[in-house]
Amino acid sequence: MKPLKVYLADDHLLIREGLKKILASEKQFSVVGESGDPDEVLDFINQNEVDILILDLNMPGRSGLDILKHVKNIRPETKVLILSMYSEDQFGERTIKAGASGYITKESASEELLNALHKIAKGGNYVSAAFAEKLLFRKKNIPDKKPHEILSDREFQIMILLAKGKTQVEISNELALSSSTVNTYRSRILEKLNLKSNAEIIRYAIQNNLI
Repeated sequence: MKPLKVYLADDHLLIREGLKKILASEKQFSVVGESGDPDEVLDFINQNEVDILILDLNMPGRSGLDILKHVKNIRPETKVLILSMYSEDQFGERTIKAGASGYITKESASEELLNALHKIAKGGNYVSAAFAEKLLFRKKNIPDKKPHEILSDREFQIMILLAKGKTQVEISNELALSSSTVNTYRSRILEKLNLKSNAEIIRYAIQNNLI
């Protein structure tokens, strides 16, 4: 049986090296490529067959959610495992709805990565047991859509960073966006959520268990 082709998309070299060390002991998986550049990731996926893409949400210049949607559009057969510094409560549901086959945090990667890959390889989905229960509960008790659920993926990502107390300059550097672009997103967030300041964003995020 041929090993499954795995591609690593993360802008931190140390993270990619760590993932390769974990995968080195598994004959079922073979790392066929890696990159921290979103365009390189998409070019490779477009030109090559990849069974599983391990994707960081926080890629420079282009959100991981955007990359995920693009990959599922051009290669619907490619499974995507999200590897993120954000908790499942923050981005898990959005990524699953966008077509991801699994979601794990970087903090838990050393313990969960192989279990997640094995389950995804068999055609299943992988999230933590606690988060799976939350998703099931939400399906059974569908509430009215909350204001933050109408935000775009990038707006939601920036809202979370603002709620964590990050400055616009810090967000600009982290996401490889101009400060003016971040400011534009902030204005949209405030308007859509009917808020007036970063302090109100923080309060909203706490009240809705987003941080």
